[in-house]
Amino acid sequence: METTVHDHALTTNQKWTIASTSAGFALENMDVLFLSFALSSIIAELHISGAQAGLISSITNLGMLAGGILFGVIADRFGRVRTFSHTVFIFAIATALMYFASNITLIYACRFLAGVGAGGEYGVGITLIAENFKHKNIGKMTSVAAIGGQIGAILAAICASLIIPTLGWRALFLFGLIPVVLTYFIRRHLHESDEFIAAKNAVKDPRKRVRISALFKTPQLAYQSVALMVMVIVQIAGYFGLMNWLPSIMQQKLGLSVSGSSLWMIATIVGMSIGMLTFGSILDYFGPRRAFGIFLLCSAVSVFGITLAFNELTLLFAGAILGFFSNGMFGGYGAVISRLYPTEIRSTANNVIVNVGRAIGGFSSVVIGFLMDRYSLTVVMGFLAVLYVISFITMLTIPSLRRLGQVNEG
Repeated sequence: METTVHDHALTTNQKWTIASTSAGFALENMDVLFLSFALSSIIAELHISGAQAGLISSITNLGMLAGGILFGVIADRFGRVRTFSHTVFIFAIATALMYFASNITLIYACRFLAGVGAGGEYGVGITLIAENFKHKNIGKMTSVAAIGGQIGAILAAICASLIIPTLGWRALFLFGLIPVVLTYFIRRHLHESDEFIAAKNAVKDPRKRVRISALFKTPQLAYQSVALMVMVIVQIAGYFGLMNWLPSIMQQKLGLSVSGSSLWMIATIVGMSIGMLTFGSILDYFGPRRAFGIFLLCSAVSVFGITLAFNELTLLFAGAILGFFSNGMFGGYGAVISRLYPTEIRSTANNVIVNVGRAIGGFSSVVIGFLMDRYSLTVVMGFLAVLYVISFITMLTIPSLRRLGQVNEG
């Protein structure tokens, strides 16, 4: 019988589920940020243009979309645990292969393959959590796993600062082999949930294919899927915009050193992690409409806090508050999607919806760069604020989120 987080000790499978997904998300995010820290060195060594360098991130996002679709379907048909371990293995090997990439074409190939693995991992990991914990605990557990990604960001910064100056950017990517060890423990200790096994046994024809079209089979379901995609697009757009550009903005605005802007990033990540735990608890107790409503509106307001910063201390505070609200919601999308879609298409739903959001939302850094060249910082923050308001209005139009809130209250 399934145990709750608060009243009883976690079962062995629950412990391995949260440990493996948290570690997987940490290593995935570490891999993604390796590229950010190594990019200037790659440009200098391979003599590539800024446009060619910028395309690396876009190709990674396209790989995530392809991997999300592919492995979401595979996980729903053949099982979560095996699929999760395969996705971790793929992005680990693809990351390590960057050591041998001698031209931009090989880098594109490696990053696309890494994206395939990382994109597949997210939805399968979230689905594992959803099927191993009670509904009233999913928000908090998915948020705990999402915090793993923030730990990965900090580890990437530490590794990059130690390795690139001494061994070069190529050696940094060899750390991508670490997740291979994780796949061994996943396959040895993690097991399919009773919910998934029961759902598989209930299928009369085991050859029946899982189709992406199942996310759009009725007008109501199609609108729900598209609306959730819009919300994730805003979530990713805000994250990429803030993490990619604001350190540079702050160096210009306040004349901070690189170490000062790095301190800002750490403060923002800490704020994000606390926000994730807080959001998960609010979602579990009060339902998604209240949780998303509070955080989306506060995000729309808190982006302007950056424009008011006048020294390093106020900047750190503004960054932490902004991180708390803007990225505190991230773990909640997987929790909501997992509750809105049935077991037989749950991994597919998580991967397709989130990775469409990644593929489109990732281009926000291009838009923000365009706005920065032509307008003031207030206009740039106003653009992000409008996005959060759009997401808030979209959220209010999804009827199923109201029903989830009523279930929570009940």
